[in-house]
This record gives sequence, structure tokens and C-alpha cells, in this order.
Amino acid sequence: MAPRTVAPFGPQHPVLPEPIQLKITYEDEKVVDVVPAIGYGHRGIEKACELNEYPKNIYLCERICGICSCIHGISYCEVVERLWPIDVPPRAKYLRTIWSEMSRTHSHLLWLGLLADAFGFESMFMQFWRIREKVLDLLEMTTGQRVTQSISVVGGVRRDIDDEQKKKCIEVLREVRKESEALINVLANDYTVKARTVGKGVLTKEQAIALGCTGPHLRASGVKEDCRMQGLQAYGDLGFEPIVEKDGDCYARTLVRCRELLQAIDLQLEAFSKMPEGEIAVRPKGNPPANEAVYRAEQPRGEVFYYAKGNGTRNLERLRVRTPTYANIPSLLVMLPGCELPDVPVIVLSIDPCISCTER
Repeated sequence: MAPRTVAPFGPQHPVLPEPIQLKITYEDEKVVDVVPAIGYGHRGIEKACELNEYPKNIYLCERICGICSCIHGISYCEVVERLWPIDVPPRAKYLRTIWSEMSRTHSHLLWLGLLADAFGFESMFMQFWRIREKVLDLLEMTTGQRVTQSISVVGGVRRDIDDEQKKKCIEVLREVRKESEALINVLANDYTVKARTVGKGVLTKEQAIALGCTGPHLRASGVKEDCRMQGLQAYGDLGFEPIVEKDGDCYARTLVRCRELLQAIDLQLEAFSKMPEGEIAVRPKGNPPANEAVYRAEQPRGEVFYYAKGNGTRNLERLRVRTPTYANIPSLLVMLPGCELPDVPVIVLSIDPCISCTER
């Protein structure tokens, strides 16, 4: 029997700049066991949300994750709106949908750039991020901020998108789609990419369900599950259908995100064409009642779950957040054993981990 070696992967690694450590046991070049160690970035956000008055928690929840900040802010507002309950104006629902899909677009472009970088494709990495800059410019133009938008408020949204901004958004999104599609065709058909992803980190449909996986990670294993299928916000008007692949390997997870990137742009264009006129917010009266509510939204990495409990004061009694990476990390214990050591970075990257979200 070959001698076994235990080596740390992280918490600082050139391919994965996330504060997670994987204690990997391997024989020769084959991984036989892995133990994840988290806890480097815990911030006590859920407890802090009980100490703040409920409007201030919007800004706190947005800082659970920088990349997913917009949908975190929207999800917090949605769960508080269910506590009252509050009916959000139709136009605000469309605006929230547009900004959610804009966030998904820039998140998937970021991930595709990181994937290209993991293969050593520096030029492709920069091209994906160059395109992403155009999406961030749209977010800055319409919300005022590139990353942490703070655009959602309890009862609606803070700002509207005027006709001139709408025209600019449509023009840039069509341009982004064309450029992204060209790059995706190169990435998906490259021999090196297929050699490093096809058959690597396989997760079967049964394993994905049993482990509670979520998001593109789950859909790449053949499970048709997406929170947007609930028809919340404006998704019920947009004819949404989830993207599904069946092979459950790193290549399938790459294809899901590639197709979701193009789909997110299409959803934004459709939402712009159907967005009704009207108010963008209603003002809530009083304090959140002694009630409780839950809300599920589809982040770029998967389902985020919000639970809120009010007690009649301006402070929530309890706020609980479950993020997608928290649900997806256990799958690494199934995907990594048996793989070759050089495949570890790509397999870990394929779940699109966000330890900032996981830690909270």
C-alpha cells in the first residue's frame, strides 16, 4: 500500500482565494479522503440583525456576500414584506427581477473568468471580466453602485429606471450576450477544458438530492429545481424554464452556468419589454407584527433561504439565513475522493464556493 499524505488545500490558495481549508489525504496522486474546515470569516450577522432596527438590516444582509448582495437585499425585504403582509407594486417586482438577473449575469461572468484562469487561460479570463465590467457599469448607472447596490427597500425599490437608461441597458445587454456567446463557444469546445472537466467530480442525481445540493450544482446532475419556478417577482410573466444538464460532472456544471448566463440576459430583455408603468414602492406603516415568514430566492450559486420572526417592535426577534454554498460544501466529500490531486482546484471551483456567504 502506498503511503498516505495529508496536505492542506487553503485557506489561501492561488486558484481559490476563499477562506476555506480542505485537509486532503492522498495516496500517490489520488485523493482518498477530505475534511473541510470552515470558520475563518464568521461575523455574527444573524445576531446583529436582532440588534438593528429592521430597515437597517437591508444593508447588513447585503454584506453577507458582495457578489450576491443585490439578491440578499431583495430577499430580506421580501421576507419582511411577508411578515406584514405588504403588496409590492408590479413595476417594483419587475425592477427587482431585472436587477436580480443583472447580478446573476455578472456573477456567472466572474465565475467563468475564474474557471479560465484555473486552466491557465489568462487571456480568456480577462475577456470574461472585460465583458463583466459592462454589466457592472449598468448596475452603477441604474442603482448608483457597482457591487453593493442597496436598491431594495421594504415595500418596493429605491430608484426607477427611466426610458433613457432602459434604452442603454437593452443596447449593452445585447452586446454582452453576443460577446459572451462567442467566448462560451470557445470555452465549451476547447480540448483542454474538456480534458480537465469531463468525468471529473461526478455527482449523481441521487447523490445531489440526498446531500441537499442546490442551484447550478444541483441542476447539472439532472434535477429540475429552481426557486424562480415559483413565479415570484416577475418570473411568472417571463416564461422561465430552468437549465438542466444530466452528467453531473465539472463540464456539466460549466455548461449550466454558460447557458444560465445567456438566459439571464434574455430574461432582462423580456422584463424590459413587459415592465408596466406605476409606483415603485409603498410605505409600510408601523412595525413588523408578531408573525413569522419564510422566503426562498435563486442566487447565482443556488437557493438562499430567509426566515424572519417579528414581535411587534422595530427589531426582529429572529432572522435566519441559509446560503447556497452552505448546502453545496458537503458534496465535496463525495466528489473529491477518488480524483487525481491536480483535479482538486477545478472540482472545488465547480461548485462556485462563496465562504463569505457560508460563514455569515
